[in-house]
Amino acid sequence: MAVVVVSVVEVPVAAGNMKNELITILGPTACGKTTFAAHLAHALNGEILSADSRQIYREMDIGTGKDLSEYTVGGESVPYHLIDIREPGDKYTLFDYQHDFHAAYNDIVSREKRPILCGGTGLYIESVLKGYNLPDVPADTTLRRSLENRSLEELTRILRSYRPLHNTTDTDTKKRAIRAIEIADYQSKNRSSACAFPPLESTILGLHIDRDLRREKITKRLKSRLQEGMTEEVKKIIASGVSPDDLIYYGLEYKYVTLHVVGAISYEEMFRQLETAIHQFAKRQMTWFRGMERRGFTIHWIEAALPPEQKLEQAYSFVGK
Repeated sequence: MAVVVVSVVEVPVAAGNMKNELITILGPTACGKTTFAAHLAHALNGEILSADSRQIYREMDIGTGKDLSEYTVGGESVPYHLIDIREPGDKYTLFDYQHDFHAAYNDIVSREKRPILCGGTGLYIESVLKGYNLPDVPADTTLRRSLENRSLEELTRILRSYRPLHNTTDTDTKKRAIRAIEIADYQSKNRSSACAFPPLESTILGLHIDRDLRREKITKRLKSRLQEGMTEEVKKIIASGVSPDDLIYYGLEYKYVTLHVVGAISYEEMFRQLETAIHQFAKRQMTWFRGMERRGFTIHWIEAALPPEQKLEQAYSFVGK
């Protein structure tokens, strides 16, 4: 099946040349994207652009699953970008990601390397492939004050009045919901037809993993990360001056482990609630990727359970070598 080509406004640095054409690797959490991407990059003289909304933060290593050792293949380091570029507690927006992505992308192709976008944050991936036009939304203190005493349920209803809630992480916490309303309100009053960044052609590879296997891997990985010191990592970040509320804002591991660290929930409650939340998150990721297909993207799915060599052979059939 042919790759869907999104119309290009202005092709940046050598795009369209097969050697430099963007490859995108996506899939739900725990499917093995990083290892697969690193081996593919090593084979194709490529460099990896992360599409993970939390791996941008320094010190947040175990909870975000950076697994930086996986970027070493055959004794050689595979270059990666958009990881460890911000301090914990910073609020990083989709607008920020677009700018950082294009700076790194243009650098990679200018050096005749193959850019490989890899991650599970569907909104990040789609924003750069489609060339979303996003303004840099300033803080609206008046609006924030008017919303701060509203319940999360009320905030969710307000946000829904602006747009459909495709991304449920926007309503994980009150702080997230207020920021999402702030952005939606700004965009409703400041519409623009200008396109800040061009859409990008990309061959998209998706790693498909059986649901039961995915659940098994998620549970096993969660236990491993806790044993590796995820709780201690959260304590260290808080001790460095990052507020618990700011960590809770990042959701999933940092939300539930922080709640345990501050004494709001027990260890058993933390594990049970976090395990459930990660399973739900993986399901939402697949919902997003299936939605991308409905929105016109062609995703070439590869079984995650295949041996590494077979996965790479399938990848070569789509992207060339």
